[in-house]
Amino acid sequence: MTAATTARLGAGRYIEAAEIPPGTVTSVHELTTADGAKVSGVLRALPGADTVVSIMHPRMDTAHHVLVPELVSRGFAVWTQGTRSPNNDLNLIHEQALLDVAAGQVFLREKGFAARITLGHSGGGTLFAFYHEQAGLPPEQRIAAAPSGRPVDLPSADLPIPDGAVFLAPHPGQGALLQRLIDPSVADEADPLSVLDDLDPFAAANGFAAPPASSAYSAEFVSRYRAAQADRIARIDAEARARVALAAEARTRFKVTQDPADRRAALAPRILTIYRTDADLRFVDLSLDPNDRPYGSLFGRRPDLTDYGLVGFARLVTPEAWLSTWSANTTNADFLRCAPGVRAPSLFVELTGDAACFPNDAKAMVAALGTDDVDHRRVAGTHFGGPLRPGDPTGASLAAAEIGEWLADRFPG
Repeated sequence: MTAATTARLGAGRYIEAAEIPPGTVTSVHELTTADGAKVSGVLRALPGADTVVSIMHPRMDTAHHVLVPELVSRGFAVWTQGTRSPNNDLNLIHEQALLDVAAGQVFLREKGFAARITLGHSGGGTLFAFYHEQAGLPPEQRIAAAPSGRPVDLPSADLPIPDGAVFLAPHPGQGALLQRLIDPSVADEADPLSVLDDLDPFAAANGFAAPPASSAYSAEFVSRYRAAQADRIARIDAEARARVALAAEARTRFKVTQDPADRRAALAPRILTIYRTDADLRFVDLSLDPNDRPYGSLFGRRPDLTDYGLVGFARLVTPEAWLSTWSANTTNADFLRCAPGVRAPSLFVELTGDAACFPNDAKAMVAALGTDDVDHRRVAGTHFGGPLRPGDPTGASLAAAEIGEWLADRFPG
């Protein structure tokens, strides 16, 4: 990276990938989900590849994921697929995203691969854990509606069970993650600059130190801060439910009145704006849940600034998406909830400098997996696969070596 690149607030999030190996066959495919949505994916493989690795994320385009060339060069086919909501938090319904995953798994099964492996990085880990759980249930026991009440036809969908699972730096789920990151010092949900001074994570009086020095928050402040984070999530939950109820009431009225005004009221999205979601105290106080992580957040090296910026989790969401994806209290897409349903052989790769999956998280996640065939490995790197220090091997390359070794051992082709 150049000096100009490293000076950016978001430096370190995007990792340079290796070149796709010569001779790789690449094909692009459009798929139709069980409920009629269109999703697309890219299949890359060297001739003769018999094991395919699926890389997905609920809200990110993985077509250029850093592991693609690494795995293809080791002889594995790689399928990268989007959901119906790529790069968009606005209406991400995790239950619907499982139908998107299923479309890809059906496609790969029909292609005749001997083994299908899911690889979930970051939020992709919980997405695939959720998929494994639901695919492994009898159809009548699967979830039939999102938390908002929106019907999702998982019970009648074809959900092929994958043969293996790789989890790379998985965080505990979008909802659980957001509860750690959300800034509880927001005094007015309509004002992004409003601050409750006694909860301000970036106030010297509360323990904040000027970057890049590590802050030092008291145990009392940490406890009060985390409780306030949970309280803010609960307040947004209540608002989301109220807005969902308004739409439901309008739908009920429309069935009687057939009045277009009621139909419009039922369709109105009633968007939630969630300010300041880059404020986990551990980003700036490296003594909290210590590991090898550098100072800074998932979004950059200055959380005291990026917390106030446009980029961040759940900035604009429908109430339905909030309840399905972003609320720790209502989401079904929670790694620890879903993990017992993962019964396929599993590899869990922990990155030692992760700022989203901390050592105790990794231990709890591994212990929660429903398979006895689980391998937990640790490699040096940051959450997105960067190096811990300039000149070090990237976490992505180290992880690729571990993943390639595990795949070759478990799924020789």
